[in-house]
Amino acid sequence: MTRLPLLALVAAGSIFAGAVGARVVADTRAEAAKPARVLAMRRLSETQYRNSIADVFGEDVSVNGRFEPESRRSLLYAIGAGALTVTAAGFEQYFAIGDSVAEQVFDAKRRGKLVGCASPDAACAAGFAKTYGERLFGRPLTDTEITSRINLFKAAEAKKQDGWFGMRLVLTSLLADPQFLFRHEVEGRTPGTLDAHSKAERLSFTIWDSVPDAALMAAAEKGELDTAGGRQAQVDRLLASPKAERGMRAFFTDVLQLDGMGQVTKDPDAFPKFNANIANSAREQVLRTVMDVVLTRDADYRDILTTTDAFIDRNLAAIYKLPYTGDGGWQKVSLPKDGDHAGLLTQVAFLSMFAHPARSSPTRRGAALGEMFLCQPTPLPPGDVDFSIVNDTSNATLKTVRARLEAHAGDESCAFCHTAIDPMGLALEQYDAIGQRRTEENGEPIDVSAEIDGRKFTGAKGLGETLHENPRVSGCLVRNLFSYGTGRAPSTADKATLKAFEQAFVAGNYRVKALIRTVATSDAFFTAPPQSLPAPPAKGPATTVASLALRPLKGATR
Repeated sequence: MTRLPLLALVAAGSIFAGAVGARVVADTRAEAAKPARVLAMRRLSETQYRNSIADVFGEDVSVNGRFEPESRRSLLYAIGAGALTVTAAGFEQYFAIGDSVAEQVFDAKRRGKLVGCASPDAACAAGFAKTYGERLFGRPLTDTEITSRINLFKAAEAKKQDGWFGMRLVLTSLLADPQFLFRHEVEGRTPGTLDAHSKAERLSFTIWDSVPDAALMAAAEKGELDTAGGRQAQVDRLLASPKAERGMRAFFTDVLQLDGMGQVTKDPDAFPKFNANIANSAREQVLRTVMDVVLTRDADYRDILTTTDAFIDRNLAAIYKLPYTGDGGWQKVSLPKDGDHAGLLTQVAFLSMFAHPARSSPTRRGAALGEMFLCQPTPLPPGDVDFSIVNDTSNATLKTVRARLEAHAGDESCAFCHTAIDPMGLALEQYDAIGQRRTEENGEPIDVSAEIDGRKFTGAKGLGETLHENPRVSGCLVRNLFSYGTGRAPSTADKATLKAFEQAFVAGNYRVKALIRTVATSDAFFTAPPQSLPAPPAKGPATTVASLALRPLKGATR
């Protein structure tokens, strides 16, 4: 028995192959004499892919497989997505994932609800491709794209004498198409601005982390997203949905670099209680804390740095030395106002991510705070820097990391960065590499006094309060939200726009939902990036990617 290879996988557009993969630029908005211009492309993140499948086909359809790695640029994965490609091996993975989804959709138990026709034929294939292609691609399919799926269905049906298998191939071709795997942002009738469907996608991926729903697509078709009032109505609707929490979680996961929790390892001799379960709980604790402040209570965003409301489960209770009376699930507790913990900076996730396997790291913690809350990138150290003083934890004279860092900063090539970074990290030195409280290092009392921008403070709570009042924190969040939604770092031309957004944010008492409304309803949010991708060829047939997709499907026999 041999397996039937996929006969054709058609994607309108042209393929630019490079050393690390291929990306596609296509005129797919309309089959017109003058092609639309692709202004930007972004590869779907893993969560966007998973959310899109759940929203289109149902949460009971599982997504199984490995995804291509993502890349953080200008502090955000959302910006790095614009520079990503798909390798040949990655395409095989996407193809396998898509086929697995298609197999589930066309399972006898599901297809009656999802497909919309009782028996598979060419008309059914065309209707299915039209309906689900529009949801997945974020715009209506062209006649060429629908015809290619009809031909694919016919060829598969004739080859295997199984119409449902042909329908499955149609869906697999949609899910493996670069028009789904990459978000294509296309220029509208007004030069430099997005077309209606691209506006819908930008709103939906920013607020829901997923493809647009039918109502948002309809608003795009009617031209409602071209008006401030139309955009306001849709943004309010999106924010009122339970899916808004999913979108906010994705945004703050990116901004707070929570993907790093998956790579945290600790020395088992130094920290025997730290394990993958604690790491997962720590990540979830941060997200629950942020969602409670910015979404549930719609409170001052800066309170995530100072709140004494905390969420703990059994895994974390032992780390914080807090009583736990639950059944293993999450509990919201109020910590003592004069206690040791307050805000994200004293939570296990931040303290363990930015530390060494066996010891703390003020420099890593300080650099991370600068990136997350001040939008202050940290330059890489020179290649010839000598870290031996800092790493010598057995130094009888320099017993604390503060003393070792001060000695290290005596090197002029190191002093500038460490002066900016270390104070914030040193204020957190009373927490070890997994966030446990301590007061001494090598028998010496730990000094947690520090100063930022002329303001002196002591310890983690003092640091949180200082950052809470730092105006750069609000400006950084505004910048991050704009960059996350548009997929690009702000340019000089955006300076006045961002300043206006920040002023509105401050005037609105630092409410994140209000900030999203301000940014996502503005004209500036839907303008083109400074550099655009080249327009596709004006004439000629669509280019196929069949050569990349000649892969057998599981369970198919000849």
